[in-house]
Amino acid sequence: MSLVEAFLEVVQNFFGVPWWGLLVIGVLLFIAGYVDSIAGGGGLISLPAFMIVGLPTHAALATNKLGSALGTLVSTWHYARSGFIQLKLALPCVASAIFGSSLGSNLVLLVDDFFLKVLLIVVLPFTAFYVMRSKKLSNDVVSTLSGKKTMVICTMIAFCVGIYDGFYGPGTGTFLMLLLTGIAQLRLDAAAGITKAINLTTNLSALAVFLYHGQVLIPLGLLAGVFCIAGNFLGSHQFTSKGSLVARPITLVVIAIFLVKVIYDLACGI
Repeated sequence: MSLVEAFLEVVQNFFGVPWWGLLVIGVLLFIAGYVDSIAGGGGLISLPAFMIVGLPTHAALATNKLGSALGTLVSTWHYARSGFIQLKLALPCVASAIFGSSLGSNLVLLVDDFFLKVLLIVVLPFTAFYVMRSKKLSNDVVSTLSGKKTMVICTMIAFCVGIYDGFYGPGTGTFLMLLLTGIAQLRLDAAAGITKAINLTTNLSALAVFLYHGQVLIPLGLLAGVFCIAGNFLGSHQFTSKGSLVARPITLVVIAIFLVKVIYDLACGI
């Protein structure tokens, strides 16, 4: 065995995937972090990356949470530092989302998610049309709601999307962004801040469970986190400077990927 082959074997034993798998994960986790920091939905890109390189489903889910949580931590910190996270509004939304997610995860045991996937195939094209035509994905929105009414609506949105997150999950951040800007009439940056606060909390909660059960490939997750952090760092800074100029097209890309995933899942009976 040559030195190169010996080195590659050590790398595979340490990270749990072959060397080419590290390249795949690095590229896709960077893209996922960039997308997620702007429009949510990064998991639609990052989770398949771990499955492509051969990780079992539970290990892929768990390790992805570590990388994603590290990336989300960076974008959340940047949004908080930029003044986008209003704590009085974000805290009840976070609590409501966690409660909703717990309810959704129990609901999935009683209801077949086939019906939800069929509904999403109908809803997602209309969502894309809304994104293309809506003027609310910007920082120019002037809310007509009182502070109390805004808090109630935001909390209810967080609760409902939390149920969806626990029941099915993909695209949670994207739905939060669209509903918070569309119904709660939040500015785009404020919606992004609350979305990141919720995502970070739910990611850390799920990660704690996976770590407790020993499902996380920690070295691989930390490496993935480095690339995810880089993507989130670049994406959150571009969002700060360009706002809706980058949010709208990336949201449309996420919705398109999401629609393809749902159709694929139905076709394969997943």
